[in-house]
Amino acid sequence: MDCWHCRRTAVATCRFCGRAVCEDHVKTHPYILELFRSNDVTKALVVEDAVYCGACTPRPDPLELPELD
Repeated sequence: MDCWHCRRTAVATCRFCGRAVCEDHVKTHPYILELFRSNDVTKALVVEDAVYCGACTPRPDPLELPELD
């Protein structure tokens, strides 16, 4: 697999979009693994340094998916 940015050999894939990245273009971004809800507070289990390509744009807010209801 080749890097999305420069076509060198990739060493990882973006956790958010699946694009391949080489060691020079790999970035990190927090990724939420799980949410834990209680009556008072919602907590998240987060990977602080998930692989991120830098090309995609993870959405900051959730999207509504009424077709799945």
